[in-house]
Amino acid sequence: MSQRIHELPSQLINQIAAGEVVERPASVIKELVENSLDARATQIEVDVAQGGVKKIRITDNGFGMRRDDLPLALSRHATSKLSSLEDLEKISSMGFRGEALPSIASVSRLTIKSHSQDTDHAWEINGSDGELKPAVHPVGTSIVVEDLFFNTPARRKFLKKEKTEFSHIEQQIKRLALATFDAGFHLTHNGRDVFRVKAVNSNEQRVLRIKSLLGQNFVDNSLFFEHEAAGLRMWGWVALPTFSRSQADMQHFYVNRRMVRDRLVAHAIRQAYADVLYHGRHPAYVLYLELDPVLVDVNVHPTKHEVRFREGRLVHDFIFRTLHQVLAEVKPERETVAEPPASASWLSETLKETGTRKPDSFTSPAQNNLSLGVAQPVARYDASYKAQMPVAEQQSLNQKDEDIEQLIPPLGFAIAQLHGIYILAQNAHGLVIVDMHAAHERITYERLKSALEGEGLKSQPLLLPVTMNISQREAEVCEDQADVLSNLGLEVDRLGEQSVVIRSIPVLLQRDNAQQLVQDLLADLVMYGNSRRIEESMNEVLATMACHGSVRANRLLRIEEMNALLRDIESTERSGQCNHGRPTWTQLDMSELDKLFMRGQ
Repeated sequence: MSQRIHELPSQLINQIAAGEVVERPASVIKELVENSLDARATQIEVDVAQGGVKKIRITDNGFGMRRDDLPLALSRHATSKLSSLEDLEKISSMGFRGEALPSIASVSRLTIKSHSQDTDHAWEINGSDGELKPAVHPVGTSIVVEDLFFNTPARRKFLKKEKTEFSHIEQQIKRLALATFDAGFHLTHNGRDVFRVKAVNSNEQRVLRIKSLLGQNFVDNSLFFEHEAAGLRMWGWVALPTFSRSQADMQHFYVNRRMVRDRLVAHAIRQAYADVLYHGRHPAYVLYLELDPVLVDVNVHPTKHEVRFREGRLVHDFIFRTLHQVLAEVKPERETVAEPPASASWLSETLKETGTRKPDSFTSPAQNNLSLGVAQPVARYDASYKAQMPVAEQQSLNQKDEDIEQLIPPLGFAIAQLHGIYILAQNAHGLVIVDMHAAHERITYERLKSALEGEGLKSQPLLLPVTMNISQREAEVCEDQADVLSNLGLEVDRLGEQSVVIRSIPVLLQRDNAQQLVQDLLADLVMYGNSRRIEESMNEVLATMACHGSVRANRLLRIEEMNALLRDIESTERSGQCNHGRPTWTQLDMSELDKLFMRGQ
């Protein structure tokens, strides 16, 4: 017997929609706070009870709603944020579907009080019966959600314990606070203040908000940057590789203020960290991408977590290259070199010898045969010994401590080697400890990469060409991207609708599985529009070469060799980590050393 088609009741339609929009109390708060932000609220109060299951109250000072708008706000697909297809294609607001309020009202006891800035007094509406009545409320809106999922017990069973649900709420509010600096947020739970942040407008105040939400360690170990190109702008804070996490719990990426979880973005960021992050660790960041709303489609999923970029390859390359360059420029901080006073004759002589020429332009008999491949003048290290002279002798030279410190490079000067593994150096702040193998490995690796970039990728014809079967889409990409593949040292020709033949591969990868390499490369080209598979494979070979070609443990180094290595670390990109993501050096300042020996306590 055939089933008759019939219309679903409005309440059931809203409850079905709620299954997509309202997953837990935190998702209710996300939808309501985003509405407050769209109403240009500068202060948002969030008060929850029993993890948000018993009660959620959102109060804002936005422009509010008029009396006639309140019933419409509880109707499906009623919104003030768009009215045509043209509006849908350039959405700049956080919400736009008109589904959140009716969906929430269908699975809870909802009440709205609102006072429009254009009217004399406020109005209140009950979500269950739509009754309107006058109310007392300042300009803005308050929404109370009580007994969430009271009429859908199956959904309520999936909720976690109160502590767990509230942790999701707290994390959600923090994410929204990171997205919108010009709004203040106040969160309370069961009558207890959890956190409060004020609206901010300067970069210094933004840093303070970042500190209050993510902690001092993130601020101390992150880099602020901003970059703009090709109509795209990205700015924010990216953590140093040494501040990696065991899980992806401190990753915040916003597109036009909207927090998103996007595979293309995640792939670009992961590639930017590929050379510097320890295996199995996750980077931390707070990043903001700004672009014309026309270039991004946010109408992908009801939760609005996903987006689709119209120029995906452009966005991917922009994110990768920007972060790659930011991380590459991380080097030990350099001190400003000031002109020394005339009385410090030994410092003056040092500067005369080294200050007007690049260190690499010097050679000395004592260093011509250094296996580290660095030539530095012995006289450059003379300041090392003078800076370490007893205090009485320094005073006899009438040289102030700060003048001496200005001449000490970021990693200082070597004073000893420990167990043939670590270099101990003294700088202006205290003690520097260097893992000499890890540091030299990074230096060698970067030089090999630079040399390879200068020469280009050389191809090696295969003695026996390899035929492989692939999808029709991959075969089309292979044919369309023939020039790209050629630049990567690959010669791949299309044989049929679903087959190609590999005729040559890069010389350095001649021992690799050519078929697997091309398969992975084409998969990336189909998914992301580009690929770094070849470069990553080449880098793996270079990393192995660098590891085997670097100074080994238990190799005794002279002071000159140690100092040469320190100077190279200071001038090498990504020198804070070796090729495997391990730190190459660490700093212990005098206060940390004093604590070890309880000095001044």
